Amino acid sequence: MAQVRYLVRDVEAAIAFYVAALGFELKQQFGPAMAIVARDDLTLWLAGPAASAARPMPDGRQPEPGGWNRFVLQVDDIETLVATLTAQGATFRNPIITGPGGRQVLVEDPSGNAVELFQAG
Repeated sequence: MAQVRYLVRDVEAAIAFYVAALGFELKQQFGPAMAIVARDDLTLWLAGPAASAARPMPDGRQPEPGGWNRFVLQVDDIETLVATLTAQGATFRNPIITGPGGRQVLVEDPSGNAVELFQAG
């Protein structure tokens, strides 16, 4: 099972996005500091500002959400999911694009972390 940690600004908002919008299941929550959600064989650790993962590094750098690393969530109907997420106010980094393996789009979670939605084709 793959485990990915995402830094988030608001654990409750992240839980709502991943569970309600993307079909993850809430497995555990540690107050406002962290939550664990899962879908299929992916476990996502949502670490808020109070989590140990958000502490400054020895060189002073501050971990923060919103980079370009991402996990890929394979979906059956990208058009319908994008329409649903758009109606819910989700932010997309790009329109749906078609490549050699299928179609993809990058949606942001409430903290600005990228999630790639991919439909093989």
